[in-house]
Amino acid sequence: MHGPALSGWLMVVLCAVTGVYCLLRMRASAGEERRAAGGEAVMGFGMASMALPGAVLTPPEWSWAVYAAVFGGAALHGLAAVRHGGHHLHHFVGSLAMVYMALSMAAPGAGAHTGHTAGTAGGIPALTGGLLLYYMAYVLHAGTGLVPVAVPATVTATAGGPGPGRGPRPAWAARPELALACRLSMALAMLAMLVTL
Repeated sequence: MHGPALSGWLMVVLCAVTGVYCLLRMRASAGEERRAAGGEAVMGFGMASMALPGAVLTPPEWSWAVYAAVFGGAALHGLAAVRHGGHHLHHFVGSLAMVYMALSMAAPGAGAHTGHTAGTAGGIPALTGGLLLYYMAYVLHAGTGLVPVAVPATVTATAGGPGPGRGPRPAWAARPELALACRLSMALAMLAMLVTL
């Protein structure tokens, strides 16, 4: 997962900014939206830490087991939340993909840098290919949701519902295209991480 330094740092920044936005959105939301934003924040920060360039930080051998445990817990939480609908199924798949990547990096002989060495492969090629296809389809689907459409004036006037006990929500928290852009950026980062696996 540790590619060239510049692309690694760009992915770290993208995922960390996404995680921060999701935390802010979580703070300004309630109910299912709050839980979804929390799951996306965990995913953003986890992806940011996994994408740190190897020249800056060579993770200890045990760190991959920690990643697998954290995202295994997130996958179990996502599985329990799938019945609520929404993006929970996507969170579940994303958490499983993170567990898969962490276990692939923790495999004996895999090391943290074999994903970008010619002739080596970490993980199971068919599973990696399936996840790549899933994320490509998700990116294309989410990208179509960002195409501008005309919004009636009544919808924009009522978009800022109240937050949890704090009055009206901030305007940025009530904009669904920002949440979709965050999901899209994390899906693109996941594609990049899977390609280097």
